[in-house]
Amino acid sequence: MTGTPDADAPVPRTSPPIIAVDAMGGDNAPREVVRGAVMAFRELGLRVLLVGRRTEIAAQLAEEGALRDIPVVHAEDNIAMDEGALASWRRPRSSAAVGCRLIRRGDADALVSAGSTGGIVATSTVRLRTQPGVLRPALAVTLPTGPVPTIMVDAGANADAKPEMLVQFAHLGCAYAQTAFGVERPRVGVLNIGSEPGKGNRLIRRASELLAAPENSESMDFRGNIEGHDLLRGRVDVVVTDGHTGNVALKTIEGTAAFTMNALKEALTSSALARTGALLQRGALRGVRERFDSETYGGAALLGLNGTVVIAHGDSHPEGIAQACRLAHDLAGGRIGDQIRRRVPQRSPHWLHRRSEER
Repeated sequence: MTGTPDADAPVPRTSPPIIAVDAMGGDNAPREVVRGAVMAFRELGLRVLLVGRRTEIAAQLAEEGALRDIPVVHAEDNIAMDEGALASWRRPRSSAAVGCRLIRRGDADALVSAGSTGGIVATSTVRLRTQPGVLRPALAVTLPTGPVPTIMVDAGANADAKPEMLVQFAHLGCAYAQTAFGVERPRVGVLNIGSEPGKGNRLIRRASELLAAPENSESMDFRGNIEGHDLLRGRVDVVVTDGHTGNVALKTIEGTAAFTMNALKEALTSSALARTGALLQRGALRGVRERFDSETYGGAALLGLNGTVVIAHGDSHPEGIAQACRLAHDLAGGRIGDQIRRRVPQRSPHWLHRRSEER
């Protein structure tokens, strides 16, 4: 899948990035997605365009009074929420595929979609291709550790991984931390069942050995293993794991946060005195809710491709879509692709596969 810079890299742009928004992707498309794009344009001042069925999108833009403000690129098909990786071949004219085509032509700098994660990952990988030297693209999500979020890579794109892939995931996450949050020398930890050296399976042990090598110490501060209870403590800036473990960890955090907020709501409405206390603390409570609200962070960034792709939550509302556009703008505007090229040697991925198999 690895392409060459000349053939696959998007055309460089000096003006502010243009974000292509997949208007047909997500549980609430196209209405909520269009409203989110309008919010990104009006409130955040971002340059956006919408991709999807022109008639439906135009009707929604007219309702928002933004018909003349946001361009629409027609796409006759879309990836359904229950479709997986095969959608990349079954639906070559989908709104996500057309959005990727706009990036390759230089008519857009990033794609935002709330569509099926498997379908968007596969479509983006096929259409944009991986950057030179990158074995697999990886999903990076931010965890609400504050004041600077912790980035976890991979969050679900690669269920099976090799040690060399985890090393690359660390570099992808470091590029994200530098571009989006200005972390000069990110602290990196490997998610494991124990913090002591030598813990974990063969994949984790070998990845830790490679990350501790001198060639990696110049561009990151490797802190060794971290455990699941460390994910929200802010001990590291980048958490490295395979996609299977990362997705389980992410869903566990999301479920725990939802359960906690519901329990807190029940406790604060259980009596007149509790409701009075909640009223007095409504500002602080709102801050806690926003901190754990997935829409605050805009979704997951698919790193390692010749173009910026952000996958928003499937049930995103306008605020979530707008934040996903902001994230795409920051990553594309910060030229995260250049950061990754500087970090990942442009060797053939077959060399890494052979090296891994020899061990």
